[in-house]
Amino acid sequence: MDLPTAVKTYQFGERAKSELIIVSQLCQALTGFADTQRSGGQKMLLILMEQVRSEIVFAAHDTKDREFERAVNALNDAISLVESDQPDRAVEKLALAITASTTPAQAAWQELSDHGLL
Repeated sequence: MDLPTAVKTYQFGERAKSELIIVSQLCQALTGFADTQRSGGQKMLLILMEQVRSEIVFAAHDTKDREFERAVNALNDAISLVESDQPDRAVEKLALAITASTTPAQAAWQELSDHGLL
């Protein structure tokens, strides 16, 4: 991996990981919403999930890293589960997306570290 790609990959991976952790926490919180609040919460959560997905799709296209594609696929599954009113099951898919986003960030971190940049 060249250094410019390593920098971008590290940034994309760390950002995706942080955003996915927030989405996961919100999915868990949604399970505790009252029925009257659940629909609105679900809509807002789906908007956020779609925004995060678009960022990870961008990362996948820009870096050509297949792990970002895996993260997108897992996030797609999580979105479907939230749409099906199963946010508790979506958390499992989000964990897979977090792992997939972390993998390229770790590889990029190692490359940057090897060159004394971190």
